[in-house]
Amino acid sequence: MRVSRCFLPVMKDSPSDAQIVSHKLMLRAGLVRQTAAGIYAWLPIGFRVLQKIEQIVREEQDRSGAQEMLMPTLQSADLWRESGRYDAYGPEMLRIRDRHEREMLYGPTNEEMITALFRDEVKSYRELPRTLYHIQWKFRDEVRPRFGVMRGREFLMKDAYSFDLDEAGARQSYYTQLLAYLRTFQRMGIRAVPMKAASGPIGGDLSHEFIVLAPTGESEVFYDAAFEEFDWSQAQLRYGDAQGLQRLFDQVSTTYAATDETHDPDRWSQVASDRQRTGRGIEVGHIFYFGDKYSQAMGLKVSGPDGQMITPMMGSYGVGVSRLVGAIIEASHDDAGIVWPEAVAPWTVGLVTMRADDEPSRTAAETIYDRLNAAGVETLYDDRDERGGVKLGTMDLIGLPWQVIVGPRGIANGTVELKRRATGEREDLSIESALARLTE
Repeated sequence: MRVSRCFLPVMKDSPSDAQIVSHKLMLRAGLVRQTAAGIYAWLPIGFRVLQKIEQIVREEQDRSGAQEMLMPTLQSADLWRESGRYDAYGPEMLRIRDRHEREMLYGPTNEEMITALFRDEVKSYRELPRTLYHIQWKFRDEVRPRFGVMRGREFLMKDAYSFDLDEAGARQSYYTQLLAYLRTFQRMGIRAVPMKAASGPIGGDLSHEFIVLAPTGESEVFYDAAFEEFDWSQAQLRYGDAQGLQRLFDQVSTTYAATDETHDPDRWSQVASDRQRTGRGIEVGHIFYFGDKYSQAMGLKVSGPDGQMITPMMGSYGVGVSRLVGAIIEASHDDAGIVWPEAVAPWTVGLVTMRADDEPSRTAAETIYDRLNAAGVETLYDDRDERGGVKLGTMDLIGLPWQVIVGPRGIANGTVELKRRATGEREDLSIESALARLTE
């Protein structure tokens, strides 16, 4: 993509109403624009990041054995009355009536709908276990939406739902999602510590939230330094390995990690003082096991092996896809702008000509741009007739992992400058060497 053709409305200064770093940088770098309180339009660069995050989430859900579907955003109030949550959920739920005076709601979550769909279609234990998920825009009418996409009213979320024959099977589904989440966040270039959590309006007695450590996080966190050496990818663990998944859960559960909401001073005092870590964090995912809370209330039953009717056990598993954009920025930025992990960056390489009026520089940049594109390397080429310093400032602001800087002096010597955004490291390389580094 050429910057001259890109809708990239960067801003020099932060808007006065933006309070936290991610909100400021998402506005300045042209990722989003607010259209109403807590509601944002995702501009091309922000949408590219959103799609990268969404795809990683999708791939890891698929690998875990979950199946993707798509449920509607509008739900009947009758479903929520079946579960008893319609009146209990609170004013965050957007309640509406259609032209026939039927009560509807804009779904903040989908436990009721997925339970009803499963109830109507699944009749035998032979069809269990199953885990279904979708990635969908949701709405919660926050009384004070703030911090940009971190606490907006409309948000993109992955929510998955598991159905099992008994508690033992349901716990295996929970452990499977625990592993999928660790791998998902690790692939995005962040570490999200699983912490014991309260279940809130979802319900249930087993729950973990995944917290990205960041100085501007919304929650105070307490955790054992053992998580600093934790194996986040668990590369040797297979999803079907019941004993291995149990060991992973046991390791997570016995290593202290909690937000201020669930912090236990007695347990914390048992962690050696030199291993106690505190800080702040941002929730990016939450998993729940709640047994038959919804299946019992909504009459979901299947025939068991002996012909008796059985109520399946359930769990639900959420990832804040749009929230992750803000969380990653909070965890990965510097004074110049965003520093994207490569897996979620909108483009991998930012190509800059320091002098657009210099023919050899422009010719070299065009060659580099064509070859990077041919090699499948996503490249943003700043071909504007603008000062070099302005272009470099834009590239630092939007935070692409690599910059290739083409200038008259370097081209005269047969070199370009390659800059790694995360470290600021710079090298003068031949064009061939730079291309080899970026395409290897």
